[in-house]
Amino acid sequence: MSTSSHLINRSSAVAAFHLLGLVLFCSFFHGHAAAVRHHTFVVKEAPFTRLCSTKNIMTINGNFPGETLYVNKGDTLIVDVVNSSPHNITIHWHGVNQPRYPWADGPEYITQCPIQPGGKFTQKVIFTTEEGTLWWHAHSEWTRATVYGAIVVYPKKPHTYPFPKPHADVPIIFGEWWKQDIFELFDNFLQSGGDPEVSDAITINGQPGDRFNCSTQDMFKVAVEQGKTYLLRLINAAMQDILFFSIANHRLTVVGTDGTYLKPFESDYITISPGQTIDVLLHANQPIDNYYMAAKFYSSARAAVNLNTTTAMLRYKRAAANSTTTLSLPTLPATADTNASVNFTARFRSLADKKHPIDVPTKVDTNLYFTVSMNVLPCPNNSSNCTGPNGDRLAASVNNVSFVPTTSMDVLRAYYEGIGGVYGDDFPAKPPVSFDFTNLTIPAVYRTPATGNKVRVLEYNASVELVFQGTNLLGGVDHPMHLHGTNFYVVGTGFGNFDRVNDPNGYNLVDPPFQNTIAVPRNGWVAVRFRATNPGVWFMHCHLERHASWGMDMTFIVKDGKGKNAKMLPPPPDMPRC
Repeated sequence: MSTSSHLINRSSAVAAFHLLGLVLFCSFFHGHAAAVRHHTFVVKEAPFTRLCSTKNIMTINGNFPGETLYVNKGDTLIVDVVNSSPHNITIHWHGVNQPRYPWADGPEYITQCPIQPGGKFTQKVIFTTEEGTLWWHAHSEWTRATVYGAIVVYPKKPHTYPFPKPHADVPIIFGEWWKQDIFELFDNFLQSGGDPEVSDAITINGQPGDRFNCSTQDMFKVAVEQGKTYLLRLINAAMQDILFFSIANHRLTVVGTDGTYLKPFESDYITISPGQTIDVLLHANQPIDNYYMAAKFYSSARAAVNLNTTTAMLRYKRAAANSTTTLSLPTLPATADTNASVNFTARFRSLADKKHPIDVPTKVDTNLYFTVSMNVLPCPNNSSNCTGPNGDRLAASVNNVSFVPTTSMDVLRAYYEGIGGVYGDDFPAKPPVSFDFTNLTIPAVYRTPATGNKVRVLEYNASVELVFQGTNLLGGVDHPMHLHGTNFYVVGTGFGNFDRVNDPNGYNLVDPPFQNTIAVPRNGWVAVRFRATNPGVWFMHCHLERHASWGMDMTFIVKDGKGKNAKMLPPPPDMPRC
């Protein structure tokens, strides 16, 4: 494995200097004002009743959704994760870049082995430039269906928001609920080779809303006062689909996404991808009354989708607590309205001012072109019993490589200790075979990908342009792609095949949004740029869980730089082992 030659010989004794390294690291990046906050996450099963039935679900501290974590920009969290459940678990801090410290990032078999039942792992969560709304969630199999919560990152004192301070802020987390046990659902999904069962309801802060049986009394409600402004922190923790969201009779002012601020703009609706966060200002400027908040799935191509609309209530102070049957739902785009989805996100622009500068790479030294595709693989044992096309099983890939994890050791430890046989370092920079990726009819020969666990190695401080190219294999679909370890500037997007000569002429290099999750439109492309200044092992994957389970994942390794502050920090002593 060629990456091994770049490693420095490190002994296990280096872990003793880990705490000192953290102190120096925090002082270097944050100054002495940064706080260190402590939390304990006890992973355990607990009974919850939804849709007229009760089942045990995975929780943190018995809560669903999990608790909201509050920090200031530049703080550090120390979270003791204690696994008192009967299942393996890992926890990911979504959107926290964890500079030089991938050890607590969380993806199973990438940066750590899972925390086994009865095990414990202390995770250090290092905040630096993030400000706004992020979230945390499980990152092992489908445990994140119920194991998730919000992270609120306030400005570092004495700084404040780049907009008038709201009267209050309200985290709103969208999720999905299945009546079936999630582990049975996952096992059946893998065994069938086809699509998973559609969820029984979308949820808002864990509740399906009053359009579902046995759900009216517990519908989530937001109390507001007329004339005041509220910051809604929207998080899409749904497992399988992009969502539309709106509030009846109210326009929303979008001010941030993925832990960064945006130039404000107004919209009647929000499009939010799984993994994404969006901050909006709600101006309570309507007559005193009750108003529906509503969300539904957007799907450009998926045949099986939950068509139900979930609801919550915006209740003005002094409004009568009358029956919701008199209320009207807000107008939401049609389920398959691709233009509504794409046009909303296309309005994102960074502040790009003196207080919020940006650093878009204008010169690129590393060009990557990644196709994201639906595929098929033979049914196990060469049978034709799978429920995918023609009796095959569904798969997914990046650059025609369908990811298969190595479960004997995580990639990070193998890289750090120079252990071979865990991964290959030859992930292709471009598709191995070029064809008309978005043609309406693509020959079946292109449907079957290679399989494996491969990484793409980046030099420290490389200026990277990565173009995600959607394909029409098996009809195509949108892909919300999430990168761990760094945000990226979304500099361009379009439909059809990316044109290397002409499309860059339309790039936004002035004020592009700085995101960690971006939806690649069906049969379209998205171009992002970033600097590889965070040494370590960093996962990238589609945030639709069925696609990730099918193999739409890959890993970057960013090599150490030359300076002492450009090298990966050593591991903690209690890293889980496989």
